[in-house]
Amino acid sequence: MTRGKICQKQNRLLELGEEPENKWQVGQLQEPLVKAEHMCFACSPQNPIGLKLVFTDAGEACRASFVPGEVHQGWTGVVHGGIVATLLDEAMAQWIWRRGVKAVTAALEVRFRKAVPVGRPVTVAAWRTGGRGRLVLLEAEVRLADGSVAATATGRFLRVD
Repeated sequence: MTRGKICQKQNRLLELGEEPENKWQVGQLQEPLVKAEHMCFACSPQNPIGLKLVFTDAGEACRASFVPGEVHQGWTGVVHGGIVATLLDEAMAQWIWRRGVKAVTAALEVRFRKAVPVGRPVTVAAWRTGGRGRLVLLEAEVRLADGSVAATATGRFLRVD
């Protein structure tokens, strides 16, 4: 099922007044922005130097795949840690945004476990782990093509709506 159809189905449930058991699981998913002024470095298809990440929801996780190029490296052949941190932060931000919640990163802790090689696909995934009041807690990970975890993150996001 495509992202658009998932959004339509879940929005239809909400319009009919049917509350999902867990609003964070099923909440109203947002379509990606396509306005010309949308220039997010991580996800905008309009940003000429951006990562152009495309996220989908799979169960309770938000995921994207990415193949880093030479322009993303720090040391020769190794993706810069800032790019890896961006993947993790964006996955968590997308998880929240796609559920109709406006929030900003309040804290981000990244743990690097393995070098991420240039030119090889990686998958980033994020999911909610808790929250209280205006704070939403999430975790994310970057996995290499062999399934091993290259980096993990915990994030605290502050609702601004």
